[in-house]
Amino acid sequence: MKEKATLKQIAKQLGVSVSTVSKALNNSPEISDTTKAKIQEFAKLKNYKPNVTALNLKNRQTKTIGVILPNMLNSFFAKVFTGIEKVAEEKGYHIITCISNESLEKEINAMELLSNGTVDGFILSISEQSQKEQYFEHFIDCINDGVPIVMFDRVTDQVKCDKVIVDDLDSAFDATQHLINLGCKKIALLSTIDNLSVGQLRAKGYYKALEENKYLIDENLIILTEASDEFDTKLEALIATQKIDGIFALDEHSSVSSLKLALQNEYKIPEDLSIIGFADGVWSRRLTPSLSTVSQHGPEIGETAARLLIEKLENKGTETALETTVIKTELRQRGSTRKLLNQ
Repeated sequence: MKEKATLKQIAKQLGVSVSTVSKALNNSPEISDTTKAKIQEFAKLKNYKPNVTALNLKNRQTKTIGVILPNMLNSFFAKVFTGIEKVAEEKGYHIITCISNESLEKEINAMELLSNGTVDGFILSISEQSQKEQYFEHFIDCINDGVPIVMFDRVTDQVKCDKVIVDDLDSAFDATQHLINLGCKKIALLSTIDNLSVGQLRAKGYYKALEENKYLIDENLIILTEASDEFDTKLEALIATQKIDGIFALDEHSSVSSLKLALQNEYKIPEDLSIIGFADGVWSRRLTPSLSTVSQHGPEIGETAARLLIEKLENKGTETALETTVIKTELRQRGSTRKLLNQ
């Protein structure tokens, strides 16, 4: 293996000071272009690599971001991660990723592991268990220790930090309103995420749309659960006993399951039944018919969260106001909804 040269060795062999070598390698305007080119070429020839650890200690910065995701199998979180990674790479930051797997204990352990000087800050979405138990002390302690956090998607007002969210309530209202505009009279509401803040906001959007259109709320058409197994049993009963003409599903599982089960029960989609799902994974497009969805723009959420955190890190010591950035969603109409007559 080729031995790596040090600044001292390069300086000695070229007959210049260590300071001159350092400045030349950092493109300092104090060094002439000729000298810089000579030193940089020689350093490359000698396989010189900067000591990143030493630089980080000197600058009191690791240039590393901790990312904690609740579930990597969820296509939304995967898309958010691509956005975080893109901006981090552009700005010269590394990423360490942990998966809480919806566990409060794993979330706490990940933060304890990384917040002790390993990362400069965190980008995260709160685990299911943390939201269910309303326990957020580990986030507050981290911020009090001077390690900034940017939360996305699943957030809480109990933690004062920068946040990136989507307009869950408004977009759920718009999706339900779209089904009403199509002429749907009996619109089912389906969810397996009723224990999450985003699920509750989306349900409020559905109720608001029905109320504003003077639709009676029929509890027989509403399934709000926290687990997919319980949901599947209730959905089978709903499809078997109720004649519905619209479905608004608040997550990927309920979206895909409702479309498949409706087809099995000989509903013609979209002629008899229009379905909109709050999900935009690859399955939405591959189903037959393809699923109309509320797209959350995951990559944009990730990019925004990364920029917020990096700006905070690079202006450390400067008092900046906390921001909550709202990313607008988009209703993507595909094969599971009829076209409006005026379109």
